[in-house]
Order: sequence, then C-alpha cells, then structure tokens
Amino acid sequence: MKKEAKIYVAGHNGLLGSSLLRVLGQAGYNNLIVRTREQLELTDQLAVGGFFAREKPEYVFLAAGVTGGIAANLARPADFFYLNNTIQNNVFEAANRSAVKQLVFYGSSCMYPKDSPQPMKEEYLLTGELEPPSEAYAAAKLAGLFACRAYNKQYQTRRFIALVPNSLFGPQDNFDPETAHVFSSLLGKLHTAKVKQAASVTLWGSGNPKREFIYVDDVARASLFAVDNAKRLANHHYNVGSGRDYSIKELAEMIAGVVGYTGAIVWDSSRPDGAARKLLDSSRFRALGWQPAIGIPDGLRTTYDWYKKNVN
Repeated sequence: MKKEAKIYVAGHNGLLGSSLLRVLGQAGYNNLIVRTREQLELTDQLAVGGFFAREKPEYVFLAAGVTGGIAANLARPADFFYLNNTIQNNVFEAANRSAVKQLVFYGSSCMYPKDSPQPMKEEYLLTGELEPPSEAYAAAKLAGLFACRAYNKQYQTRRFIALVPNSLFGPQDNFDPETAHVFSSLLGKLHTAKVKQAASVTLWGSGNPKREFIYVDDVARASLFAVDNAKRLANHHYNVGSGRDYSIKELAEMIAGVVGYTGAIVWDSSRPDGAARKLLDSSRFRALGWQPAIGIPDGLRTTYDWYKKNVN
C-alpha cells in the first residue's frame, strides 16, 4: 500500500480495529477512514453502498462484527449469526462494486471442527461438527470465508483476503464479564478479586482446555503483510497464530502473577469448557515471511497497564 492510500477500518473502536489504526499510524499511513455505528450502520445495505460510492476506499479491513465468550454465544446465537452475516455481506458487495484493491476479512478458530486434529491445518475445515456453543458464530464466519473465495473466483481477482487469527488479546478488549472472551474475562475477574482482597475467586470450567493466544498488534501487522503480499496469496484462508497454546489454568496463573492476586483460584467444573484444544497450524502464512513478535508475557503486561488506566 502506498502511504497516501485511502484505507477504511470497519470496527475501529474494537480490539482489532483499534490495533489496526495504531499499527497503520505507526507505519506512516494517515489517510484513514473510520465511522462510528451512529455514523454508518453496517447492517443497512443502502447506507453501506452509499458510503463506498462516496468515499471510494482503496483498502478495507473488516474488523466490525459481534463476538463474545461462551456465555454470550449461548445467550445470543441468533444475533451472532444474523448481524455478522449481514455486516459482511453488505461490506463485501459494496467493496466489490467499488473495486477496492484489497479487503481483509477475519475468520475465527471456532470455524474448525470441535474434535479437529491438532494443530489445526486449513484443510481441516468442514471435516467434522462444530463446537455447539459457538456454532452460530462459526457458521457466519464460515459464510464470510466462502464469500471471499466466491467473489475472487467469479470476478477473477484476489481482492478478498481471509485470515483466521486465534484468540486475540490486547488493549481495548471487551472486559464486560457477561460477554468477554476468556483472556479479558480472567484478567477482569482476577483484578477485581485483588482489589476486593478476596480469599478466593471462582472461574468457569475445569481449567484444562488449551488455547492459543495472539497479541492483537501481531494480527494487525499480519493484515498489512497480507495486503502487501496479496499477489502471492492463494484463494483460500490463512491461519494466523502465535504457535503456542496454554491451558486455561496456566493462563489464569500467569494473569494472577501480573495482576498481583495471591488468593485461591477455584474451578467450577459444572460450567462448560468448550473445545478441549484449539491450536492453529500457521505454517502456510509463516512460509510467506510473517512471524509474530510479541509473546504472552509482554502482551499481558501491556494489556494490564491499559486496563488499569482505562477500565479499572
């Protein structure tokens, strides 16, 4: 991308969107377009089409959508399915009609089968059943992935790029205990327990499932890398992960250490665990020359510093 390129970041107030703005700015891109939900409702097809016709962005990073942890997926499956499908359909069609140079779409590791071999390779998609709590969200993301392939195939282009990052964490995450993902949920609960000097804190599940976490700025940089190397990409999705996973118990202990909580951690095994393990095989994308740069310890400290200043 040229430094003066017109770039639209959809979902700029969220975890990934805010990181994209930060990383783009650090790289010298300053012709960035953002819209709040009040300014542009992405579920409104006419509004989205009009926006693209007026603004004519050259590049689009589609980080907008509805997401959340197990509790949110169980409570709002219809919202997760309808809203994500509608947003991505509207943006894809408008971007294609406006002939944007590249659009980056983000899938999710929950698109892979619940009993997938580990680490999960791109070709394992659709080889088994989805994890029930997140199947509506996963189905919407699968639709987005296949839409990218379909547009590229029909219009003989590589306009649509599909990346599948694993569990993101970082500044500006969602720390609402009702809807947060596991990383931010644990950080918020353990911080609150420390502040209240609680003797113990109870966390969902057994703590045994393993998850791969990747610092959000690494995914933002992977997005820029993908756009800059679009001509080298095949018409399929690419996994983007850190390459290492941790049990939820290990993660909780790490967070407790950074937060400074010294009480007991109690696991409520009556609560759902989710998939036993979700580790991505990112070797295809790494073979192109990308590597993650920030590990969990450094990313965790940065995230907690942001949390104390902005959420606490």
